[in-house]
Amino acid sequence: MNGSSSEKRSRVACLALSGGVGGAKLVVGLARVMDPVALLVVANTGDDFEHLGLHISPDIDTLTYTLAGLNHPKNGWGRADETWTFMAALEALGGETWFRLGDGDLATHVERTRRLNAGETLTAITADFCARLGVSTRVVPMSDDPVRTVAETPDGPLAFQHYFVRDRCQPVVKGFRFAGAAEARANPSFLEALADPGLSAVVICPSNPFISVDPILTLPEVRAGLAASPAPVIAVSPIVGGRAIKGPTAKMMRELGIPCTALAVARHYGDLLDGFVVDSEDEALADQVRELGVEVLVTKTVMESLEDRMSLARAVLDFAGRWRRP
Repeated sequence: MNGSSSEKRSRVACLALSGGVGGAKLVVGLARVMDPVALLVVANTGDDFEHLGLHISPDIDTLTYTLAGLNHPKNGWGRADETWTFMAALEALGGETWFRLGDGDLATHVERTRRLNAGETLTAITADFCARLGVSTRVVPMSDDPVRTVAETPDGPLAFQHYFVRDRCQPVVKGFRFAGAAEARANPSFLEALADPGLSAVVICPSNPFISVDPILTLPEVRAGLAASPAPVIAVSPIVGGRAIKGPTAKMMRELGIPCTALAVARHYGDLLDGFVVDSEDEALADQVRELGVEVLVTKTVMESLEDRMSLARAVLDFAGRWRRP
């Protein structure tokens, strides 16, 4: 058994840290251009919450559905060809409908909740769901312990999904905190991969730095593990030409008093980075990023097609292959 576990760990060549929609695009590209079994994806679970008595894991589900080819092609989140009978019936009964749960998606949450209540870990359940949906890439939650993102607003704290979905990001944010992070344990597979001498790249996907990546980085041992890892840490900017490709990242940055630029994202990650990938539109910022002591790759980062995702994935892996940490 120990030998089998060690063998599995040694196959991790690339470790990706990801949120939902934006990160999932690059993850799919990575899974297509390398051995998907050698890719380990660490999913943000700061977005997780309990709703209608169910445990919802939005980023895990987006990654799983996308890798399985089941995601909604337009929304990015949720399942393709979804039906909404449950939501219509719930609305007729006066239930909460601000968080939309499609009929197929609902089955995921019901079964996850049942198994969590029976004592299984989120890691084990996610692995089984991936296997049943034909996903060979390993997707693991950043932790099996609860971590909950909280938006700090002038009117007080808001649970993340209330801020993000119910209130549509309209409240001004003063910052974010991650309740439970200090006590949570990072996923063992995550820490083991970081320490594996065979690891060739750590990729921070183009997810929102503040609400998708920071929850992962806040966990104990993670920053130290990244700093000590033999693999270079490469981040892909989610900001292109002063705008966010997906979601409210630009609005958040303005409200937090941070310039909405790729350079500001690189500064946010700071000395964690060995390399930073910016879009060709931001080539003028490359020298300023290099002044931070970070190598820069300028390439197309906007992923409009599967070929775009694969092309960016190849570029990121080639970039990582240029050096190895001492």
